[in-house]
Amino acid sequence: MGSIQYGGSEDPIHIEDRALAHLKVVIATKLRRQESFTLSWKHADGDPAGRSTIWVHPSIPLRFVFDEPEAGSLNARWIEKLMHSANSTGGISLVDEVLETQD
Repeated sequence: MGSIQYGGSEDPIHIEDRALAHLKVVIATKLRRQESFTLSWKHADGDPAGRSTIWVHPSIPLRFVFDEPEAGSLNARWIEKLMHSANSTGGISLVDEVLETQD
């Protein structure tokens, strides 16, 4: 279980490593373009029940922490879906992985 450390908050946002790797690509792309947006997620097991949203801005410190030392492969379709939500008025919603299908 990885995490995002955002701003001065002492409370990390816990996100599974694979999902975090995909989020990192989308978030880095948006911030590189100097774009602000919201990020919403359901709380991880073990955290209090519910969901949260943060405002992500290029000037706010952000750190991605992964439990796994090696980066896994990325799913382009999942990144596409996350990027689509990032460009909507609702901001990024952490959605389940979009599985590749065989034609």
